[in-house]
Amino acid sequence: MDTNQIRRWIPAVAAMGGFVLASPAFAQELKIGLAAEASALDPHYHALTPNIQLATQVFERLTDQDKNQAPQPSLAESWKAIDANTWEFKLRKGVKFTGGAEFTAADVVYSFCRVPKVENSPSSFVSHTRNVDNIIVVDPYTVRLTTAAPFPLMPVTVSNVAIMSATEAGAPAGLTYNKENCTGVSAWPKTDDFNKMKYTGTGPYKFTQYVPGDRIAMERNEAYWGKKPEWQKVTMRPITQAAARVAALLSGDVDFIENPPIQDLPRIKANANLDMVQGLSNRVIYLHFNYIDDNPPGVSDAGGKNPFRDKRVREALSLSIDREAIVSRIMGGVAVAAAEFLPNPLAGTNPGIQAPKPDLDKAKKLLAEAGYPNGFGLTIGTPNDRYINDAQVTQAAAQMIARTGIKAQVDAMTQTTFFAKRTKREFGIWLAGWSADTGEMSNSLRALAGTPNPATGFGTTNPGGYSNKAMDELLTKALTTVDDKQRNEMLAQASRIAMDDYGVIPLHFEVTLWAFKKGLTYEAQVNQYTRPDAVGRK
Repeated sequence: MDTNQIRRWIPAVAAMGGFVLASPAFAQELKIGLAAEASALDPHYHALTPNIQLATQVFERLTDQDKNQAPQPSLAESWKAIDANTWEFKLRKGVKFTGGAEFTAADVVYSFCRVPKVENSPSSFVSHTRNVDNIIVVDPYTVRLTTAAPFPLMPVTVSNVAIMSATEAGAPAGLTYNKENCTGVSAWPKTDDFNKMKYTGTGPYKFTQYVPGDRIAMERNEAYWGKKPEWQKVTMRPITQAAARVAALLSGDVDFIENPPIQDLPRIKANANLDMVQGLSNRVIYLHFNYIDDNPPGVSDAGGKNPFRDKRVREALSLSIDREAIVSRIMGGVAVAAAEFLPNPLAGTNPGIQAPKPDLDKAKKLLAEAGYPNGFGLTIGTPNDRYINDAQVTQAAAQMIARTGIKAQVDAMTQTTFFAKRTKREFGIWLAGWSADTGEMSNSLRALAGTPNPATGFGTTNPGGYSNKAMDELLTKALTTVDDKQRNEMLAQASRIAMDDYGVIPLHFEVTLWAFKKGLTYEAQVNQYTRPDAVGRK
């Protein structure tokens, strides 16, 4: 999505008046207030925005993404398709990990091998490695990634696989890639070892301190191969309480914050010492269901059945929710009602598709037809510190659902508790968010709606077990279609299948906001990442 397309959706935020901060501390150190904390420093542990945005600063990939998610050279200087099933990547020479080891093809092999070996991953990166059938090391600075079928999305897909040092991990010489099970490794790195900063990356920064709940500190990698970032030191502080985050910015405790609360935007705009940017993101906020358990947690008075297995119930829930009201009243207009997993015109979306309008009469009729004329009880699980106004959105949705006769309640909790419980399927229905880290529809469909299957990498964030054979088949075909137009048409059709089945219910797309001291610059990232290396100064 280019800048003009984003502006069609969301008005640009006007620049504030002039005042430049130039204290010595401000000149050398950047202090950032985060809305959500990374769950680990391990770059392969959790496909979650706070984790990914942090990892990009230390652990690089073969390719990077620009602000609109187009692939850019990184540890790979260039790439090309050798044939329909083979991609060749030329690796950058002279790059070193901050621990001293030289970057070579062996690190690529080891990193791809390690992704499926991560223990207890709440949301795995395996969907980005499962299409790779083999990695052929042509020479220390050339690798070829082969696939069983054409895979045109390889250049952007590899931008999600962080590269770590095989030497630091004690990998055996000559380790070969096997998508089922790379053998010969005596012990794979533990996530906790990353938290202890045992492993280093090649990125513009290196970790120097990790105090969970308090701070993550980084120092500039002075030997970095690329353009050195502006800041010698960066301190990222999780300040999950929105008002406290704004207060920290106003007091000077931090220089830059993400996701300033909507209710504080007039106050921030009126402050001559602050600037702000915003942009439409690819993050969809959605409701998902537990299809697996006969008696889903939190469901009552349903006659011992799982009501979510009935399409009529799912459609009734969707029709009960007034998305535009949530956007205007809960999100203060700083969001866009969603009809599918990505906003148009991102690749694979349906042009002109509109978010469903509420229809309580039809919702009640559907519930009666499904055998629930008096409704039933349900409890919606939600984080209260992960997405913009997440608990408030969930409460509003519950109140709307209750108008159908369903007795809806909300169980809100910290994101750490929420993700652990979601992974263990301790909810019958829950609210969450997803950001497509490839910027196109196949990523969202694979993760959220694909039938869970380690062999295909589908369903990595579908713990409820939603499954639609027709959607899976079309998505699988699209992933091997080289022609962009044909592939995007297939993805749009696959999206319609999932949406028409109400397998997952999208609510809205977030508009991302960043506020910072006058004198700093930042461009809105479609993927919502807060990247210290992209924070500049005027």
